Amino acid sequence: MPDVTRVVLAEDEVLLREGLVGLLARFDFDVLAAVGSAPALLDAVREHEPDLVVTDIRMPPDRRDDGLRAAVTLRAERPQLAVVVLSQHVQAEYASTLLDSGDGQRIGYLLKDRVADVTEFVANLRTVAGGGTVIDPDVVRRLLHRPRDPLAALSAREREVLMLIAEGRSNAAIASKLHITEAAIGKHVGSILTKLGLLPSDDTNRRVLAVLTYLRAGPSYRGVSTD
Repeated sequence: MPDVTRVVLAEDEVLLREGLVGLLARFDFDVLAAVGSAPALLDAVREHEPDLVVTDIRMPPDRRDDGLRAAVTLRAERPQLAVVVLSQHVQAEYASTLLDSGDGQRIGYLLKDRVADVTEFVANLRTVAGGGTVIDPDVVRRLLHRPRDPLAALSAREREVLMLIAEGRSNAAIASKLHITEAAIGKHVGSILTKLGLLPSDDTNRRVLAVLTYLRAGPSYRGVSTD
């Protein structure tokens, strides 16, 4: 690894983004690009091929888990890419998804509150860039105590969509059933696959694996009545 770590930063809050750029520069990180959306993150990483990506989880365009999904996509393309994601809240399922990407190394999941401790934050970035893994202690505690529900990360709507996929319905048929657009179903499906840790490959196979996960979960975990 070069002496100066080359970084692409993604944060949609302008003041925080500029603050992080200045902070990283002070500690001899070379910030190649600082962007404000998940699509821009994908483009910047593919263009600059950095050593390290630092990204918020909730990013435009959808302001949900766009930053995480971009990070997982990039890790699928470059398993050795070091990635640190920042989150406002403890979301164990997000950390689990990230840990399942690539080889499980060169990963960091930190709460934004930790950025206030500059020395610790910089040390964590260097650890991840150097091949280590750093997970916020609060997230670790949540991971250790999370329920054993393989579908726990899914929203109620996503479980509903997955149930309809398991029935063999197409995206168009699911959209008609739920009275929402096919594009919205496509986003739900993408989110389901990401949360279940099914990395980008053949979409048909990923849908089959998602259905198998759903069926193996059992009625109580699927939210299906056993009465």
